Amino acid sequence: MMSHTRKLLWYNQDTMNQNGKTPEDFLDLIKREKHGSLKVYLGSAAGVGKTYRMLLEGHHLKNNGVDVAIGYLEPHERVETIAQIKNLEQIPVRTVLHGHLKLLEMDVEAVLKRNPTVALIDELAHTNAPGSKNKKRYEDVEQLRDAGINVITTLNIQHLESLYNIIEQATGIKVTERIPDAIVAMADQIIDVDLEAEDLIERLKAGKIYKLDKIDAALNNFFSLQNLTRLREIALSETANLLDKRQREQFQAGFKPSALNKIMVRLRGSEAQSKSETVLRSASRLAAQLNAEWYLVHVVSLKEENRALSPDRDKIAEIFELAKKMGAKIIEIKDEDIPRALIQFVRANGVTHLVQSHPEPKKFWQIFNKSFTEILVQNLPDVHIIMV
Repeated sequence: MMSHTRKLLWYNQDTMNQNGKTPEDFLDLIKREKHGSLKVYLGSAAGVGKTYRMLLEGHHLKNNGVDVAIGYLEPHERVETIAQIKNLEQIPVRTVLHGHLKLLEMDVEAVLKRNPTVALIDELAHTNAPGSKNKKRYEDVEQLRDAGINVITTLNIQHLESLYNIIEQATGIKVTERIPDAIVAMADQIIDVDLEAEDLIERLKAGKIYKLDKIDAALNNFFSLQNLTRLREIALSETANLLDKRQREQFQAGFKPSALNKIMVRLRGSEAQSKSETVLRSASRLAAQLNAEWYLVHVVSLKEENRALSPDRDKIAEIFELAKKMGAKIIEIKDEDIPRALIQFVRANGVTHLVQSHPEPKKFWQIFNKSFTEILVQNLPDVHIIMV
């Protein structure tokens, strides 16, 4: 019932019947926006029907006089999906040679030249072939939207950056293709394409998702009932969060991050990069939930600054880049007293939540000395210190 209610917020089934009406919300956006609008069909896993629904909407838009073309489609040899292409125009893709492989990629320049009102573009999280102008397909989509082309696209929930650790813990799968949550959060419309885990497994067994020789492997790995059930729960929860954020932006004039909460992440250059990334994802999700600004703060001592060839420098630069994509403000402070610098920043900027990794256990000779975290706790009694 909850899933059904969320769908109605963004998608009225009556707009998709044969009575001559257009999909009103998206058509309104097309007419109103000079910058291309973005609509995302979001699902829990492959095979729930995202591409099918995208093509179905493409036909209804075309039938109502909208210039629609397929910018890129990945049908995965699924009969039901291929059947929905019908008379929709497909803009030719480009072929990229990578070693002995021939890779098919969306031809961004061809789509720009064709300049349809609406481009249907599958698999938003796709990583483009080496040598492409843009590394990721979502960057291609942004380029098209900047040119005024409206885009309808598809995405599976596990590709959101902030969910990486949650997905890995839930399914044991390390998702390599990820996109910043902000890309989806700024979408004009988000459609939750929901399907019960049991129904999805039946589709898989019937050969409607993968070829028959791949079904057993899929069932024993990603497509287990437990994994699909958990992914569906995550998809429903994340869609609700995204819709809530979009509603706040629509109904609150001058929508801005809340001044009541501010979040800071303390970057420790010495810790493993994977641990730093986990902390960033936790802070990003907390910031979204609290509608709060957040900062990544790195205190650089003179000794560290002089180590120009330190192996940590490249790692820190990568952490900065990831944090920027997640919406953080990057702050670097030069100070020899790291705890003092952080405490001063927290107080000066009204930080309410400090997120950091769990401290390492004390060595026996450190038992009687206050740890870094103990100093922060003692000096910042009104700040929530969250260990990840």
